[in-house]
Amino acid sequence: MAEPDRRMISTSFVEEALDCLRRHGKPTAPLLESLGLPPVIDRPISAELYGSLWLAVAAEVDDEYFGMGGRPMRRGSFTLLCHCVLHAETLEHAIRRALRFLAVVIEDPSGELLIADGLAQIILTDRGGPRSAFAYRTFWILLHGIACWLVGRRIPIRMVDFRCSEPVQGADYRLFFGAPVRFDQPASRLAFDRSILALPISRSEQALKQFLRGAPANILVRYRYDAGLAANVRKRLRKTPPAAWSGFEELAAQMRISPSTLRHRLQVEGQNYAGIKDEIRRDLAIDMLLNSQSGVGEISAQLGFSEPSAFHRAFRKWTSKSPGAFRREALLASRR
Repeated sequence: MAEPDRRMISTSFVEEALDCLRRHGKPTAPLLESLGLPPVIDRPISAELYGSLWLAVAAEVDDEYFGMGGRPMRRGSFTLLCHCVLHAETLEHAIRRALRFLAVVIEDPSGELLIADGLAQIILTDRGGPRSAFAYRTFWILLHGIACWLVGRRIPIRMVDFRCSEPVQGADYRLFFGAPVRFDQPASRLAFDRSILALPISRSEQALKQFLRGAPANILVRYRYDAGLAANVRKRLRKTPPAAWSGFEELAAQMRISPSTLRHRLQVEGQNYAGIKDEIRRDLAIDMLLNSQSGVGEISAQLGFSEPSAFHRAFRKWTSKSPGAFRREALLASRR
């Protein structure tokens, strides 16, 4: 089976964007025709076309958040948001500013940055019932995309929770984020390593102009989980059990690239081989603890650790908790 093209956006996300027009009583066919698209979208479209669709819908209803907030996110709000965070000292300052800005502009949902257990967690609060998965995903795209651009690298996502029930196209969400995804959770949240928050911001006004010229298509492609050379490495590793992973030299040979070139290109993307392996092990560990009945010892062996104690040390480094405590707390939280 062919691998999905990372520059393509699934039809389910296209339909959910068009639903904004339908809710406003507007026809979709004229807008689609203006973009050179058929009246019925039956196959994925490019990120560039989806970006144009996003802008066209926003222009039609004067709302860059597809009419899903407590108040409309008027056209130009995304540009103002970028200017608001451009001169923050660190990513933490930028994210806190962005969340305050979005709380003022759309009012609901509102986001809060919490730092705990080795993770930076952005938690969304709704005044009423759960929103759609598409509403939360769009919020994450805007915030994560800006954050990645500010620090010049993709920020690996560790887990994504949705307060809403799983949609029919739930698989599209898991593929998009490339991290453990859970639905029907007490709150919607996106988590990444807290160490990322200390990264400095060093973007210029000129760089922002270039970024805005390509938005939002650029954040849909450049900072996706399945973009870049690091994604190629991840893909190779995920096809093999961790215990059988190749050494770096062997991996470079398999990819027909010199070790020095591979190392340099990964560094340009803000990645390294050890970190990628660590990232995959961590995601697999969290997923197994949350979504399987396997014991900690069994999970340790599947992840390629020589003994359970090594897994315990690694997991404490990742989350500041033991595997058992992490599983118990997650179970209790799901019952609230």
